[in-house]
Amino acid sequence: QDPYYIHHCRVDLDGDRWVRLTSSDGDHEITFSPDGRFLLDRWSRVDRAPVVELRRAEDGALVMELERAALEGLLEAGWQIPERFVAKGRDGVTDIHGVIYKPTHFDPDRSYPVIEKIYAGPHGSFVPKAFRPHHSAQSMAEHGFIVVQIDGMGTSNRSKAFHDVCWKNIGDAGFPDRIAWMREAARTRPYMDLNRVGIYGGSAGGQNTLRGLLAHGDFYKVGVADCGCHDNRMDKIWWNELWMGWPLGPHYEEQSNVTQAHRLEGDLLLIVGELDRNVDPASTLQVVDALIKADKPFDMLVMPGVGHGAAGTPYGQKRMTSFFVEHLLEP
Repeated sequence: QDPYYIHHCRVDLDGDRWVRLTSSDGDHEITFSPDGRFLLDRWSRVDRAPVVELRRAEDGALVMELERAALEGLLEAGWQIPERFVAKGRDGVTDIHGVIYKPTHFDPDRSYPVIEKIYAGPHGSFVPKAFRPHHSAQSMAEHGFIVVQIDGMGTSNRSKAFHDVCWKNIGDAGFPDRIAWMREAARTRPYMDLNRVGIYGGSAGGQNTLRGLLAHGDFYKVGVADCGCHDNRMDKIWWNELWMGWPLGPHYEEQSNVTQAHRLEGDLLLIVGELDRNVDPASTLQVVDALIKADKPFDMLVMPGVGHGAAGTPYGQKRMTSFFVEHLLEP
């Protein structure tokens, strides 16, 4: 099974009688009955509709299936089930997990631009594992794109070695794994046009997005970076020191999007909320200053009265989608 799936077990306080309560191939969420004798097991996958089962809390034995979501109506309407895909990472050994989203009425004989929705913050893993009735990646795909989400090395919920890739190396963002994953996916999916690849994300994902354009501009051609923490020396220090260490060293400057802004080659849209209290808007403005000094063209959207995650507002979503349509979809 996918190593990211959540399963539930029980064990006595003395460490004896370890019992696995869930085993079906999916991501599980449980709720105990008031008397503790039974549990509701709600499980699903991105490609499998939710199931609700009643189980005994003592040993996880199935009592009965209570409910199973029906997808027939969605499928009849042409909706495409998200596709799980696994490929080897940069080392040729480690499994990298991701998801592929296709537009409704997908045609495998067509060629589609590819967009990566990225968030490579080292504090978690971010590829969806459970079924979702709606998702921003699917919404983007509906405009005529293949959208992917990938957990590269440096994110958590795997081994320590997998996670340690991020140490003093947050600019890596798992890009060697992400790019290898997409190339392997496209090898057997000719409808994925890797000559037209975009990337977007917010917060740490905004930092990752711009980093992708700066460090891997030969692969990523278009990016929308929302509220990015583009220089780890000026963002909230408690978060940044977890991954970049203390004291400050040359690695901070080397991995700053501000100091590397002169390397921009692709099409970039920066989005920032004026009232962002999570990541200081000055982080984006420092990038703007560096881009201007380097004589680099870019687009920018500043949203007055909006906080963190400005690209998630209706207007921000519209501008982001339009930017990809203009620069990736239209000839």
